[in-house]
Amino acid sequence: MGMFDKLLSNLKAKRKTIVFTEGTDPRILEAASRLLKEDLMDVILCGNVSGVKEAAKTCGFDITKATIIDPLNYADFDNMVDTMVELRKGKMTKEECTDLLKKSNYFGTMLVKMGKADALLGGATYSTADTVRPALQIVKTKKGANLVSSSFILFREKDGVEEKIAMGDCAINISYEDTIDKVTGEVTLTGARKLAEVAVETAKTASFFGIDPKVAVLSFSTYGSGKGGTVKLSHDAVIEARNIDQNLVIDGEFQFDAAVSPVVAKTKCPNSEVAGKANTFIFPLIEAGNIGYKIAQRLGGYEAYGPILQGLNAPINDLSRGCNADEVYKMAIITAGMAE
Repeated sequence: MGMFDKLLSNLKAKRKTIVFTEGTDPRILEAASRLLKEDLMDVILCGNVSGVKEAAKTCGFDITKATIIDPLNYADFDNMVDTMVELRKGKMTKEECTDLLKKSNYFGTMLVKMGKADALLGGATYSTADTVRPALQIVKTKKGANLVSSSFILFREKDGVEEKIAMGDCAINISYEDTIDKVTGEVTLTGARKLAEVAVETAKTASFFGIDPKVAVLSFSTYGSGKGGTVKLSHDAVIEARNIDQNLVIDGEFQFDAAVSPVVAKTKCPNSEVAGKANTFIFPLIEAGNIGYKIAQRLGGYEAYGPILQGLNAPINDLSRGCNADEVYKMAIITAGMAE
C-alpha cells in the first residue's frame, strides 16, 4: 500500500475518529471490523444499536470496539438541533432540522461539525447528492471556495515502478456555466473560474498523495487548434488558475495526447512545461472525467481511489453504491488520514 504510507503515518501520529452513516450495511461492517482490528482509527457507526449489532453478528464481523449511535436516541440531540438551526441562519426551521437530523447522513455530518468525529464516509446506500448536501449546509466550504469538487487518485505498479496520477472532476460538477445574478443579469462567477478552482484543488490533492502536480486542462483542442465546445472554457480556466495560485504548474488547453506524449508535445506545444509530462488532468465536463478515469482503471490497470471531495472544511467523502468492503476500508484510511 505504497500510496497509503503518508495517510497511515498521519493516523499513527494523531488518532482520528471516522463516522460511517450506514451502520448496518455489510460492506461498512466488514471494513469497520478490519479498521478496528488493525487499530487504525476509532469508528462511529450510525444506526439502531440492536440493528447494527445484529447485522454484524449475522455477517460474522467483530465491531465490539466501535461506538454505535442511534440518531433517534442520542442524548445530545436537542443541542445538535439548536446548533443546526443556528448554522442554517433562518433557512430552516427547528422542526425541519429535527427531521433531517433523524437521518444518518445529516446526523453524521453534524457529529463532524460538533467535533465528535474528524471525518465522515457515506454513500454505500445514499446518493452522492445526499452525502454532499448535508456537508454544504453544515460543514460548508473552505474560505475562498466557491464550489465543492472531486478528484480521483489513480495508482499502479508498472515494471516495478509506482505510478500515480490525479483526475478531476469526475463525480460532482456536471458542467461549468457562468453564474448570473437573477436581478441584475451580471455574471457573478464565471465558468472558467469554477473550473480553475477544480484545477487548483485537484493539484492540492495530488500533492498530498505525493504527486508533484503538472496540471493539464483538457479539451478537444491544443492551444486553439479547435473552436467551440469547451475550448474557451479550458483555455480561460488556465489563466484563472494561474491568478489563483501563481506557483501552480498548469497549462492548456490540451488534447490528451499532447498532455501525456512527449512526441506529440514536441510537435504541438514544444515550449510547455506541462505538455508531454502531465500527471494531473482536469476535465471540462463530467462526462469526460467519469469516462476518462474509468478507462484508466479498466484498460490501464490503475487502481482508482475516490471520489475525494475538495473544498470542504472537513474530510467528508462519498462511496459508490457499487463499492465493496475493501474499497470502503481504503477510502476510510484516505478520509481519516486527510483530517487535520
